[in-house]
This record gives sequence, structure tokens and C-alpha cells, in this order.
Amino acid sequence: MRNVKTNHYTYWIITIISAGLLFMGGLLFLAHGEGQVEEFKELGFPTYFLTLLGIGRILGAIVIVIPRFPRLKEWAYAGFVIDLISASSSHMYAGHEMFEIVFPLIGLVMVLASWVLRPPSRKLKSESESRFTLPY
Repeated sequence: MRNVKTNHYTYWIITIISAGLLFMGGLLFLAHGEGQVEEFKELGFPTYFLTLLGIGRILGAIVIVIPRFPRLKEWAYAGFVIDLISASSSHMYAGHEMFEIVFPLIGLVMVLASWVLRPPSRKLKSESESRFTLPY
């Protein structure tokens, strides 16, 4: 019983921190601040990627926190994994400082921990568990 409660609290702490950081990052991307625009140009990305990534981060952060929509949550988690691995790789290939390479990977670990620790109510049911299955 204690382990279930600990997992529940750990899940929510990690999820709120990671969703909050990604949400704030999304807001910064949408603001097209001078620092973000410069960094994206240095990485070789067009500045409109800031808008796309900003919207994706904001929507994904909302989705993983709100109840229901387990399939959408899976897509949000997958998007975060792709986003954070790509961010780390981009900084590495650009020859940036180690901090800029590792920071997205720390976010990745938090997102993966949130995904692993999510309660059954936030997981997709397998076909055998689903009440409504399509006959093949």
C-alpha cells in the first residue's frame, strides 16, 4: 500500500515539474525572444520552428496533466521524447557546452519517469482489456 502511494506522489511531482518546465519553455518559444531566435539560427533551424515547438510543448504539457485521453497522452510523451532527444543532439552537433547538451537529457529522464510511473487510469488499455473490440 505504501509503495503505491509513494509512486502516486512521485508521479505527480515529476509530472508537474516536467510539464511546468516544458510549458514555460513553450511560452518562451512562442514569445520569439532574442535569445531563442539567435540560438535557433545558430543551430540552423528556421525561426518558425519556435512557434511549432512552442505550441507542441504547451499542448503536450496540458495533455499529460489533465485527466482522461490516454491515447493523446501517449502521443504527447512521444513528442516530448523526440523533442528532447533532438534538442540535445542539435546542441551536440553545433559544438555547444556540455550543459546545453545534458539539460534536455535531464528533461528526457523526467518525462520518461513520468511515463513509467503513470497510474493505470492514465494508460492505454490493451485490446484484451478493452470493453469494445473490433471483430476481425
